[in-house]
Amino acid sequence: MKKFVVITHVNHIHHQDQYYGYAPYVREMNLWLQYTDQLIVVAPLKKDHITPIDLAYNCDDIFFSKIPDINFTTLKSRILSVFKLPVIFWKIFLAMYRADHIHLRCPGNIGLIGCFVQILFPGKTKTAKYAGNWDPKSQQPWTYKLQKYILNNTDLTKNMQVLVYGNWEAQSKTIKSFFTATYSKTEKEAVEKKSLQEGISFVFAGSLSKGKNPLYAIQIVHQLLKKGYNITFDLFGEGEERNNLQRFILENKIEESILLRGNQDKEVIKKAFKESHFVILPSKSEGWPKVIAEGMFWGSLPVATKVSCVPYMLNYGERGILLTMNLEKDLTQIEEILNNETEFFIKSKLALTWSQDYTTEVFDEEIKKLMLSK
Repeated sequence: MKKFVVITHVNHIHHQDQYYGYAPYVREMNLWLQYTDQLIVVAPLKKDHITPIDLAYNCDDIFFSKIPDINFTTLKSRILSVFKLPVIFWKIFLAMYRADHIHLRCPGNIGLIGCFVQILFPGKTKTAKYAGNWDPKSQQPWTYKLQKYILNNTDLTKNMQVLVYGNWEAQSKTIKSFFTATYSKTEKEAVEKKSLQEGISFVFAGSLSKGKNPLYAIQIVHQLLKKGYNITFDLFGEGEERNNLQRFILENKIEESILLRGNQDKEVIKKAFKESHFVILPSKSEGWPKVIAEGMFWGSLPVATKVSCVPYMLNYGERGILLTMNLEKDLTQIEEILNNETEFFIKSKLALTWSQDYTTEVFDEEIKKLMLSK
């Protein structure tokens, strides 16, 4: 494999002759890059400082094709984005023309353009990672549905394997059920959780955005605190909701129990998972939520919404709690576990056992098959 082209909306930073991006994404891409000689990245490039959640590509030969970032959230941004489209289309076309293997990262605005351009290269070997919710019945933006339609249509999309989370009915031969992984089999270890009687620990990790619903997670913990449970709740991440969350915490005088920790690196999050009893993610939409799989790897019991393949990950409640987004009902579910420590430890063990089957070694083997297949 000579030239591996990645088309992505992920913002990158150029620092000391290296290209950095969002760590979970780059960490995965570095597994793909073991099987290529040159990486060509088509993505936005911004001037910024490296943060704990940024990571550099592990590749000696990188060609970066900078494209402008686009969005369609406001009238002004829509107009500006329309003028940027020809440049983005042309740069993606040139990169795909040079490629031996084309890799799309979807869903996203750049991924959507990539979906259209790849139609012009039916003979090239291609993969697409659809990191969002592939459930055909889910409510999603029309741009996401359009990407899914193109990727699932064998008349438009040829010679491609589309990696999606979950098993869904009526899918074309291009669709392949997949997963993702964070930890190596060498990292597996016995995890001893403290008794719930000694204090209960919750963790949230992800962007502090409305889509991830961190406020709902805080409201759950707030109600449990009012009921007398001894709980600490650490939230890792940054986002536009931070000020609203901080305001809610201060207004309700729960700052000693609920802490906003900001962005932290992989090892800090790993330590938090090891020490926590619950990992909570009341997200509106997910693909394969890494934070849930990571927490489960360390026996942290997942509390998550019924989106995408999450019910499968939690075995429909056998190894976690599926949120209804009804506060009263969700509190009842969680309290049942808090008041039955034996059940907590059984579910925690089931979560750990399941997640530790999905190691980076297993993930690497699956990527190797994709990259070396003809």
